[in-house]
Amino acid sequence: MTHDTFDAARHVDITDIDRAVRVAARTLARAGLAHAYGHCSARLDADRFVVCAARPMGLIGVGETGTVVPIDGPLPDGVLGEVRLHQKIYRSRPDIGAVARTMPPKTMSLSTLRRTPRALHGPGTYFAPGVPLWDDPQLIRSDEQAAAVIATMGTNAAVVMRGNGAVVAADTLEAMVALTWYLEDAARVDLDVLALEASLPAAVLSDEECRARATRSGRIIERMWEYLSAGDPELPGEAARLSSHPSSNQSS
Repeated sequence: MTHDTFDAARHVDITDIDRAVRVAARTLARAGLAHAYGHCSARLDADRFVVCAARPMGLIGVGETGTVVPIDGPLPDGVLGEVRLHQKIYRSRPDIGAVARTMPPKTMSLSTLRRTPRALHGPGTYFAPGVPLWDDPQLIRSDEQAAAVIATMGTNAAVVMRGNGAVVAADTLEAMVALTWYLEDAARVDLDVLALEASLPAAVLSDEECRARATRSGRIIERMWEYLSAGDPELPGEAARLSSHPSSNQSS
């Protein structure tokens, strides 16, 4: 897939980006893609990004601010060590505007077989020619480890870490969330197929089929974002919508 370079001029208000990161964080948690562990971020400009608060993403509160992190330089106090993965991606890939480090359960299970999701249906095609595997279950606690993981990732939208979740990057927060869900759905299908594959070989999509299917037309990313983020209290207009809903005016 080809992405446009992230345009920081469209995102001049740090407050708005910080809010969007909170929405994305809670959305990933609600979708079951992260639990106590995980974090997401969005680029501010060529030199900085904002990462969500260092706590379970599903528990991040309305208005709870994240931390601005330099793309080059030490991590600020209180920022989780694996946020260096975000730094390495933003530094090496100017097209990337958002990153998530998550723990999608089916992806995790598949990775313990030293396998990553194949392109067996639509969502899997967005990672062609195949999701790279970082074949080490250890936590990332050094710049050298982070650099090696991201080098393994290359220009793919994701890298799976054996027994240790995944990293997904995209040009926008909405696309990053959608692609994280796609990765997990591809793993779900792959695990289902593996149970039958001895007698019924899987029909893996070719590179040409993947290129044709991995489209963004038809508001594919936007519709997945709408589906996953629906109901978040910090979505634009959500508070007004909820206050006007008849059930919100009923007394207990």
